[in-house]
Amino acid sequence: MITNWKEEPKAGVTFPEGFSAAGVRAGIKSLGNDMALLVCESKATVAGTFTTNQVKAACVRYSQRVVKSGTARAVIVNAGNANACNGEQGDLDNRSMAEQVGELLHISPDQVLTASTGIIGHLMPMAKIEAGVGFAVEQLDRGVETDLSATEAIMTTDIYPKYRAVTVDSESWVAPIRFGGMCKGSGMIAPNMATMLAFLTTDAHLPSELLQEALRRAVAVSYNSVTVDGDTSTNDMCILLASGMGGAAISVAGAAFEDFVTALSRFCISLAKEIARDGEGATKLVQVVVKGAETPEAAHKIAKTVAESPLVKTALYGNDPNWGRLLMAAGRAGVPFDADLIDAFIGEFQVCNEGRSVDFDRDGAHAYLKGSKEVEVSLHLHLGEATATVWTCDYSYDYIKINAEYHT
Repeated sequence: MITNWKEEPKAGVTFPEGFSAAGVRAGIKSLGNDMALLVCESKATVAGTFTTNQVKAACVRYSQRVVKSGTARAVIVNAGNANACNGEQGDLDNRSMAEQVGELLHISPDQVLTASTGIIGHLMPMAKIEAGVGFAVEQLDRGVETDLSATEAIMTTDIYPKYRAVTVDSESWVAPIRFGGMCKGSGMIAPNMATMLAFLTTDAHLPSELLQEALRRAVAVSYNSVTVDGDTSTNDMCILLASGMGGAAISVAGAAFEDFVTALSRFCISLAKEIARDGEGATKLVQVVVKGAETPEAAHKIAKTVAESPLVKTALYGNDPNWGRLLMAAGRAGVPFDADLIDAFIGEFQVCNEGRSVDFDRDGAHAYLKGSKEVEVSLHLHLGEATATVWTCDYSYDYIKINAEYHT
C-alpha cells in the first residue's frame, strides 16, 4: 500500500539517484535545444515499449535490441529529424550516433539507446548531430535546470515542456523510491505501445523482466490511454531506466512489486495527461470515461473511438453539448452493446437516458464546456463492471493550421 506521495517541484529525469543529463542546441531545429542525453552512472536495468506502426524509424529498431539485452547506460535523443524511411543510410547514421556517445562515455554503443523525433524522410544532418553529442557529453549535470533543458531539447510542436519527479513510499518497501520523467508529443498521437517519446528513471532495483512487466502495465493505463488525432507515429517509444542506487530492491512479484506498478502507473498517467492537454491547437483536456462494459478491453475500445472522433472533438471545441455524436462514435467502435441501455453525461449533466434524449440544462452544459480547461464526457453501457478512461483534447482551427504547415 502506498503511504506517501511527494511531488518534487521543477525536478525531472535526474532526480533519482545515479542519473545525469544534458540538453543542448545542435542546430537541427530552427530554434531552441534539439539534442538531449541521459546517462546512468552504472549499468541500469532497462525496459521499453515501442510503436506498433509497420513503418519504424531506425532508432526504434535499434533501441528494441538494446532493451532486449536488459541493461543500458545512456539515451541520446534528437529533435527535428525523425530519421525514418531513410533506408540503410538511416540505420548507419543512427548507429553512428550511438557509437559516438559510447566512445565519449567509454561504454559500449550497445548500451546506448537512441531516439529521434521530427520530419520523416530527411537524412540526418550528421555534422550537426556529431557536434551536438559532443556538447551534450561536456554539459552532463543534474538538477532542476538540467532537467528543464533536457526536456526542452526533445520538443517539436509541443507548447511547453512536460517533466516531473516524485518520491513515493510504501509499507512494502524498505526505503522510498524516486521517479523522474520527461516526455514530448502533441500531434500524431495515438500510441499502441507507449507514447511519442517518454523517458523515465527510478533509483529502485528490479530485474529486467519485472521492470518490463511493470512498464507494460503502467503504459496500458497511461500512454496507451491518450490520443490526440488517431495517428500512431513511426518513432513512438517509452524507456524506463532503473539505476538500483536507491535503498529499495524488488526481486520477485508480490506486494512490493504491485505497489511499484501502482506508483509507476500513477506517475505515467500524470505525464500522459499533459500530452493530451498540449495537443496541437487544443483548448481543453478531455477525459472520456466508459463504464458498465463487459470487459476492460471493450470499455477501452469504445472510449478511444469516442476520444478520436473528429465530430466529437470539434463539438467540444465549439462547446456544443451534442450528445448524439458520443453515441455515434461509441456505436462504430466494433463493440456490441444495447443502444437502448446506454446513458450519456457531459460533466454532471445527463444528456441521454436509455438511448434517448432527456431534458437537460443545455445552457449549463454549454457553460461547463466553455468555462472549463478540463472536461469529462462519460457513457454507461449497463452491461458489466468494466471501466476505462482515455484522455484526449478538442480539435480547433489551429490543429489544421499546424499540420498543414508542418513541413513547409
